[in-house]
Amino acid sequence: MVVLSKIYTKTGDAGETALGNGARVAKHSNRVAAYGTVDETNATVGLARLHATGDFDAALARISNDLFDLGADLCNPDLHKDATAEYPPLRVIAGQVARLESEIDAMNARLTPLRSFILPGGSALAAHLHLCRTVSRRAERCVVELATMEEVNPEAVKYLNRLSDWFFVAGRIANDEGSADVLWVPGLTR
Repeated sequence: MVVLSKIYTKTGDAGETALGNGARVAKHSNRVAAYGTVDETNATVGLARLHATGDFDAALARISNDLFDLGADLCNPDLHKDATAEYPPLRVIAGQVARLESEIDAMNARLTPLRSFILPGGSALAAHLHLCRTVSRRAERCVVELATMEEVNPEAVKYLNRLSDWFFVAGRIANDEGSADVLWVPGLTR
């Protein structure tokens, strides 16, 4: 269990922070940027939840929890010490990716195929889900960039890739199952 009795520690005042394995790195490091952008994605999920109810809210709550798992995964670079550690680091697993795929398939089955790109908007929930989608795409880019320099759990990359798709399809569901989607009209204002 985590116990946070004091919020500020002053240990980051010189521009460094601690990773999950205790190593100190610059706050602008690619790893910190990656899990920081995952945290930002989670904040947008919190905004979307303000407009969600029932099963939608429950799904977003699961995703929010998964994003904390993902942040914990990314803040601990010791992928090969997992099996021997006294307290193995938390890692995103294939089952979390599979759950997103299953939910995407179930939602997509309720929608008519798109014949145009859609613009963010429609309902308040859909607009917030599109914000979640774009921020999660940025998080994915950060994690993919990190993976070119350091080892990253491949399931973390897969999870973010599926997550942005989940937000896209969920945004359509939130727009009366696609009937209230705002369609792009190429060259409309020329």
